[in-house]
Amino acid sequence: MTKRVLSVLATCAVMLGLGLVAPTTATAAPYCGITWGSLPASATAVTSAQVENLRSGRHSCFDRLVIDLEGDVSGYSVTYVSRVSQLGSGHRVPLSGAADLAILVEARAYDDSGRATYSPRTPSRAVDVDGYRTFRQVAFTGSFEGQTLIGLGVRARLPLRAFVLDGPGDGSRLVVDVAHRW
Repeated sequence: MTKRVLSVLATCAVMLGLGLVAPTTATAAPYCGITWGSLPASATAVTSAQVENLRSGRHSCFDRLVIDLEGDVSGYSVTYVSRVSQLGSGHRVPLSGAADLAILVEARAYDDSGRATYSPRTPSRAVDVDGYRTFRQVAFTGSFEGQTLIGLGVRARLPLRAFVLDGPGDGSRLVVDVAHRW
């Protein structure tokens, strides 16, 4: 019986020892719960809104582009395309990255007198996205006949979502999120 007790104690000691020195199992990166796809996102409506600003932000699961508008906007299209072309002229807009998103907003970037309501210093680099995980380049391509086109170069064709938020004040915001991974 003593041999049996010693054997059990030795086995327990070995198992405990192995548990202390055994490597821990790797855990997967946290899943963000993203259920978006890469199909176009759009809503149709004619508005009198005006583009006022573009800005971006980095989040743990996605990169975000925000288009600030004066007035309510509900007409937009966000689509992966083989190339972004300027409104009116059709000239190609070169973008960094492996995939191009065309963001068409049913809002102009000029007022009733034709003065620009948004005019970045460097249109081809309208927003600084250096260091972002997914975004590579944001290009303001211009505004034509009440529509504004923004080209967004991204790392790859990844899940996206687009939606409109009210405010601040009488304004609204078109939000475009592109996930870091599938």
